[in-house]
Amino acid sequence: MKKFFAFIASLILLTLTNCSSQTDYVVTIKTQYGNMVAILYDETPKHKANFIKLAEQGFYNDLLFHRVIQNFMIQGGDPDSKNAAPGQPLGMGGPGYTVEAEFNPKFFHEKGALSAARLGDGQNPAKASSGSQFYIVQGTVVTPANIDGLRIDQVKMNAAFQKFVQDPANQVVIDSLNQIYMTGDMDAYTRKVYSLVPRLEKVLGQKIYKEANPDKEKAYTTVGGAPHLDGEYTVFGKVISGLDVLDKIAAAPTERERPVEDIRMTVTVEKLSKKKITELYGYTFAR
Repeated sequence: MKKFFAFIASLILLTLTNCSSQTDYVVTIKTQYGNMVAILYDETPKHKANFIKLAEQGFYNDLLFHRVIQNFMIQGGDPDSKNAAPGQPLGMGGPGYTVEAEFNPKFFHEKGALSAARLGDGQNPAKASSGSQFYIVQGTVVTPANIDGLRIDQVKMNAAFQKFVQDPANQVVIDSLNQIYMTGDMDAYTRKVYSLVPRLEKVLGQKIYKEANPDKEKAYTTVGGAPHLDGEYTVFGKVISGLDVLDKIAAAPTERERPVEDIRMTVTVEKLSKKKITELYGYTFAR
């Protein structure tokens, strides 16, 4: 009899788990420019649970997208922005806590990526996320001339380049780089820098190139994004509808990166079946 009840309990738990896996939350961010709809990743559970909690509490309602940089990102979630005076500096507010970083190589800063803002490394070496501030990536499309940048470990690249420029024996190369830079041809400048990778690897004593990621390269060379942010900020979701709204907000006139006209948000969350989410927004969940 005990074995029977144990079996029934296990069956109920399995059924509940399967039902849960068939549903998910959708986030709707409403603005005067239109609505953006996003999903949140299960693989970043702390960020997902925190965002849902704040949205259900109405924390984000009437807050501003207080920092907007066209071809880069739009940022909001600072509670100090709710009643901010025109021109008031913003970006330091939060709910009084941070969220532990949850980096996952599956998720990257493609256009529409929903990511957590944070303080800089000097104050925040663990790269912990703001408890409430987030940004949505607009970015730019990576050109063929810059494709190598997706295959390079930028931290190692920067360390090696610093050593390279400090060696007087490399002055001719540095002068050549400066001349190309002054022409304004950034593609040519980038190609020249990447051509130095074999020499930079010798300077550093480590490999700078990393394994290629076809999915990432396809996204960055088609829809675009901000690859230099990868591994530095937690990506915990993705806009699946309303990228045109993202573009409109990113194009808004700004003064010191704050929109001249206040752009307020209302954020809601709703639990739907994954089948319904796919029907409504065309988003396909990974199996």
